[in-house]
Amino acid sequence: MPDQKRPRDPWHEQEANRVDVVIVGAGLAGLYMLYRLRGLGRSARGLEEGGGVGGTWYWNRYPGARCDVESVDYSYSFSEELEQEWSWTERYATQAEILTYIEHVAERFDLMRDVALDTRVTAARFDEATGRWEIVTERGERVSARFCVMATGCLSVPQEPAIAGLERFAGSWYETGRWPHEAVDFSGQRVGVIGTGSSAIQSIPIIAEQAVKLTVFQRTPNYSVPARNAPLDPERERWVKANYAELRRRNRESRVGYVVPVSERPALEVSPEERERAFEERWERGGLGFGSAFPDLTTRLEANETAAAFFREKIRGIVRDPATAEALIPKDYPLGTKRICVDSGYYETYNRENVTLVDLRAEPIEEITARGVRTARAACARRARSTRWTASSSPSGSMR
Repeated sequence: MPDQKRPRDPWHEQEANRVDVVIVGAGLAGLYMLYRLRGLGRSARGLEEGGGVGGTWYWNRYPGARCDVESVDYSYSFSEELEQEWSWTERYATQAEILTYIEHVAERFDLMRDVALDTRVTAARFDEATGRWEIVTERGERVSARFCVMATGCLSVPQEPAIAGLERFAGSWYETGRWPHEAVDFSGQRVGVIGTGSSAIQSIPIIAEQAVKLTVFQRTPNYSVPARNAPLDPERERWVKANYAELRRRNRESRVGYVVPVSERPALEVSPEERERAFEERWERGGLGFGSAFPDLTTRLEANETAAAFFREKIRGIVRDPATAEALIPKDYPLGTKRICVDSGYYETYNRENVTLVDLRAEPIEEITARGVRTARAACARRARSTRWTASSSPSGSMR
């Protein structure tokens, strides 16, 4: 009796797909992992669901998307040549510029030859007998690896609020975390934004300039500081490039990955006038450094309240309608217990005649209809004509 042939096993026929490490995701972390593994002499393959590298900066293309960490800090530090040759144009880079930077890095270090785009991983199994991972893609392709690194990010799956009636909506709707790659024109449209997370705070001022009517549906207000964004000063750039080594060292030793000067004296040990002066200086400088004005803002509630009170007065001073201002003020959590947002004209936007804020704690959404959003106050049903958006970084949404 002739020997029976073993069933065809396509897994073991794909020796080219046997590597030391498989990396799922080709964003900033995934590409850096690939670079480091090459330097260690390891074979690796990156698998990326998107049609390009960049991770969150590939997917998040909503209006106003930009980083809230300064460009000179939000960049790779593994190559001195890269640090010196790349020039940022703004203090806070836009999504488009960051994506261009990431694409440049992928090309500059020849990383793309080991990255498979448009490749979604559907399964990862560890074989105890062989001590290897078996990675399966949506197209049935397989990769065998000793190690599997999930460089997918902690917020890579958009959150879709469970609001009844979305399937009945007759207009267009979008998620910030999966924004179309082509531009979306809101000119002449009635727009609704559901949520006021960081992506909404960046988007709302821009959409308000286009839409004929913008309604913002807010559940939880956020603390947001002005970015004070501007073109990157050439002198600042020269200084940073001359001191990058020391700056990177300090960043690595810092609590949050970038250095912001902190007062040596606690907020409760200085005079009210000195506290106010310090808060005002941080507000005028802009950016996330506000939360580091004093060392006890995150350890003592009484100290935190001094900063929160400063915020409340700033919002009341910017937003002309008292009721809207009060709705925009966080009241049930301390400053800094949720990440502070960074904006460009967010609070000022509520002074526009075409912008309305709906407080969902007082007026909850009941359903989405074919023509818009219906709240608990039926007589005040809000109408819109297109979009809900949900950011991958924070839940938010919109209806055009």
